[in-house]
Amino acid sequence: MKAIQYTRIGAEPELTEIPKPEPGPGEVLLEVTAAGVCHSDDFIMSLPEEQYTYGLPLTLGHEGAGKVAAVGEGVEGLDIGTNVVVYGPWGCGNCWHCSQGLENYCSRARELGINPPGLGAPGALAEFMIVDSPRHLVPIGDLDPVKTVPLTDAGLTPYHAIKRSLPKLRGGSFAVVIGTGGLGHVAIQLLRHLSAATVIALDVSADKLELATKVGAHEVVLSDKDAAENVRKITGSQGAALVLDFVGYQPTIDTAMAVAGVGSDVTIVGIGDGQAHAKVGFFQSPYEASVTVPYWGARNELIELIDLAHAGIFDIAVETFSLDNGAEAYRRLAAGTLSGRAVVVPGL
Repeated sequence: MKAIQYTRIGAEPELTEIPKPEPGPGEVLLEVTAAGVCHSDDFIMSLPEEQYTYGLPLTLGHEGAGKVAAVGEGVEGLDIGTNVVVYGPWGCGNCWHCSQGLENYCSRARELGINPPGLGAPGALAEFMIVDSPRHLVPIGDLDPVKTVPLTDAGLTPYHAIKRSLPKLRGGSFAVVIGTGGLGHVAIQLLRHLSAATVIALDVSADKLELATKVGAHEVVLSDKDAAENVRKITGSQGAALVLDFVGYQPTIDTAMAVAGVGSDVTIVGIGDGQAHAKVGFFQSPYEASVTVPYWGARNELIELIDLAHAGIFDIAVETFSLDNGAEAYRRLAAGTLSGRAVVVPGL
């Protein structure tokens, strides 16, 4: 079968031919219908050899949708042909966090060698993929898998980040979204649906700000050296109650801290270069401001997102690619020329 794999440190991902997998006991085989391309992939492929821990060759893709093609021994109650999306942050299923559905914070995953698809385990950028357990599948019914697959990360991650801050998003408050790409443009829609806050979106180009306006941002601001000052012209002295940084480089984190208000949440979602940090302390950050770095989201939250998708609240911007030109999706991602989320469709 065809797959897009990272095969050599520092090289571009490439289209390869690998054997079609067979499901073992407790596993599920999916025929992939759509797979998302994410900045996290680009980040791990930029790591030097001494920091890379994901194995080679690695079939990429941690956002996956597909049809159940076969099940392993012991799997019951899952019909062949069922349309599903994959919950990516696999955990042990038994620790305290996993018992809450928070497999993204599994306390034993590293110890047990459990890795997410595309981030250690074989991922979704292939014609078929193995899912380790049926509990990591969420049926989507008649939803379009191409439009739905970004919800497994580009939707789940901001949803998890926003939910914890909803009590602070009262009428008259402000929420700032830095970076309006794959995750950011979904975050804007979630904020508009879930809160009464005024949503201010920041990005580096007019076309990205146009997308932000299209999906519901009340105000847009160019993300440059004057961004914090221009955001403060909108929020006034109260600042933002929530700042979501989907970029994660030092300039955007500095902007996030500069626009945050007293008692606010600053949530750094973007990985950036992995080196940036928020400056916290007296005379460095607002009083009682909380700075958080979340990771993905809970299983029940993905179910909630699929319910919201059935209710029609999302307008997910996607650009589609075939497996044959999937490497181009990563080039476009690195160049910052994508509008919304890149989705690879094996059937194209």
